[in-house]
Amino acid sequence: MQLKIENLKVSYGNIKALHGISFTVEPGEILTIIGANGAGKSTTLRAVSRMIPAEPGSVLEFEGNNILKYSADKVVSKLGISHVPEGRRIFGNLTVTENLTLACFARKDKDQIAKDLKWVFDLFQRLEERRDQLAGTLSGGEQQMLAVGRAYMSGRKIMLLDEPSMGLAPLLMLDMFDALKEINKLGTTILLVEQNARLALKFAQRGYVIENGSLVLEGPADELLVNPEVKKAYLGA
Repeated sequence: MQLKIENLKVSYGNIKALHGISFTVEPGEILTIIGANGAGKSTTLRAVSRMIPAEPGSVLEFEGNNILKYSADKVVSKLGISHVPEGRRIFGNLTVTENLTLACFARKDKDQIAKDLKWVFDLFQRLEERRDQLAGTLSGGEQQMLAVGRAYMSGRKIMLLDEPSMGLAPLLMLDMFDALKEINKLGTTILLVEQNARLALKFAQRGYVIENGSLVLEGPADELLVNPEVKKAYLGA
């Protein structure tokens, strides 16, 4: 396995957000976590990327390394875990190109950086057209492309994605997931949190369902798509 989570507990003050969840992610796979708003999906990703602290007794390992020994910046630069947060959080006062190159702060492989930048512009041609434009002036869909491209440029081994379809028109949404498939084909593992359960389960190979901070179902994505409980709760059936 590439990512191992055991007994992950997170609290916000007196509020328990995660109640000891456990799951694994295999190298090169696409795995999704679905659930209602407030179920703990985003909290899970934030804990993995060390944006929020996990409680004592939690185990987070990536390729045999104890994630809890790393600060958030070292999770990216040393372990190769990139995070596309909900809301994108790009640098609006920097250009598209500056946002992308800033993600390479810890990389020394200049030739590969140049190749990766070209690949991102080939993948997201709208970004290439706007490469010298301030990121804050981009449309919502273009900003989401930039957030994903920035994560790619960081030298990612695994990409954590938090609601990548949020705010996107249907066609842009499909384009975004097609782009993520291309990134996955190059060997990047994808851990996806997504409220659009149908889209997420069609995209992923495996899935987990989280409710009130606990994992309640797991299995192959195609099986979860036809699971009566999942259909009733999340697929509008």
